[in-house]
Amino acid sequence: MDDKKFLTVEEVSERYRGSVSIGTLRNWRAMRLGPAYIKIGKAVLYPIEELVVWDQKNTVSCRASKRLTEHAGE
Repeated sequence: MDDKKFLTVEEVSERYRGSVSIGTLRNWRAMRLGPAYIKIGKAVLYPIEELVVWDQKNTVSCRASKRLTEHAGE
């Protein structure tokens, strides 16, 4: 398992397979959108646990998925 606790901007872009560009991340930071990050000097780092939380907030549930989880508990 990877011991990294933080990802760089480039690594975050790679994590989302390039669909979130470095420029988009920069714009989101300026507008206070997107995943939480920390800034130390000029370094911008994204805590992996915050990316996981952000992923969960952006998860879209389909109606079929909701029915399956409701029936799974029966």
